[in-house]
Amino acid sequence: MEFLLITGMSGAGKSQAMKVMEDMNYYCMDNLPPALLAKFAELCYKSRKDIDKVAVVVDIRSGEFFEHLFKGLQELNDGGMTHKILFLDAADNVLVKRYKELRRPHPLNPEGSIIEGIKKERELLENVKGRADYIIDTSNLTLSMLKEEMSNIFLEGKGSRNISLSVISFGFKHGTLLDGDLIFDVRFIPNPFYIQELREYTGEDENVRDYVFKWSQTNIFISKVIDMLEFLIPHYTREGKTQLIVGIGCTGGVHRSVAIANEIADILETNGHRVAVSHRDYRLK
Repeated sequence: MEFLLITGMSGAGKSQAMKVMEDMNYYCMDNLPPALLAKFAELCYKSRKDIDKVAVVVDIRSGEFFEHLFKGLQELNDGGMTHKILFLDAADNVLVKRYKELRRPHPLNPEGSIIEGIKKERELLENVKGRADYIIDTSNLTLSMLKEEMSNIFLEGKGSRNISLSVISFGFKHGTLLDGDLIFDVRFIPNPFYIQELREYTGEDENVRDYVFKWSQTNIFISKVIDMLEFLIPHYTREGKTQLIVGIGCTGGVHRSVAIANEIADILETNGHRVAVSHRDYRLK
């Protein structure tokens, strides 16, 4: 029987992940007390419903019971039931934004600061994250991107603890990319905005892309960025980093940065990396 434990930061998307696993025909249980892990696995194993894939969500909602997690996992091992751990994470500023949008207090600090609750939770989950088989950072993932990532891991067997890459285009006039690990400014490339017949198009249109890539400096820049990323990625991975956010910025975030972000993401994916590309300030004309 395949047994998956889903855990991670509050607000990182565990509920959505459980729904994705249900769509993959996993038998799912939310908010299971850690002390009951082995018992629940045994019941599923002995069930007449031929349950062969199980996913359970365990998190800090378990309160005092959460300290029993490692004991529960050991009981699974002792009973001959192998398991995997999926840990969902997100950047602090993203978690704060999600809590504020939902107008919810943090469960570890319901009367105080959300960021203080997040800090306490990170400390509590540090050892769990260290033992995770799969780590997904949802900071810049839409629901469809999360589904694709989980499909890669659990249906196509492409998942690993390797770093995931997010390439994000943006416009400096709308503010820099605050959560970017590496920010590249492509405003040195001639701007299609000033070409009348290109102004109303975007970097996803062939005519704009052809204009951006006709300049030798564009292709040299992309080659150097790829070389840098291929050098940095294994070093970041060895240091335990699970997601690298690469920002590509131009003036408005519509033309140059979009075309270049797409190209960089395509090359990285061809090179075998897990890549998500998004456009923060992209606007269809």
